Amino acid sequence: MPQSGFYAKARRGMSATIAQWRRLGQGDPDRLALILAETARVARLGDPEATPDGKTLEAWSQSDAGDDIPLWAARTATFLLMQMPARPVPQSDDEACAWAYCWLRNRDFASVDDARAALPDHLQEKLPHAVGAAWADRQGLRLV
Repeated sequence: MPQSGFYAKARRGMSATIAQWRRLGQGDPDRLALILAETARVARLGDPEATPDGKTLEAWSQSDAGDDIPLWAARTATFLLMQMPARPVPQSDDEACAWAYCWLRNRDFASVDDARAALPDHLQEKLPHAVGAAWADRQGLRLV
């Protein structure tokens, strides 16, 4: 039975996030992997040790990838998806949790209300609950 906690859902949703970005990116897999790594570096969303290749990106898109996906890759895919003119949205609860988790990791917010208000317009109705859950998860970790 899969774990049902917020972080477990977010980790499960990261593969779907990367898969959606790959689908909408519609490019050569090696080029998409390069774009993902270079965007992570330039936008300071992570520091990939090496640039992945297309096969690695494809592996990260599989639902069983789970903890094999580096956080920088999920953060960067979310960053890119949220800026796409196609205005994509998460396709599942797990993917929404991944987007919300990455949203809070990608930017600093003073409050959960600020985090919700800063969401792109097309995500205002899709992510408020997930952002609240991500906020609660993040706040809970501060107590440790």
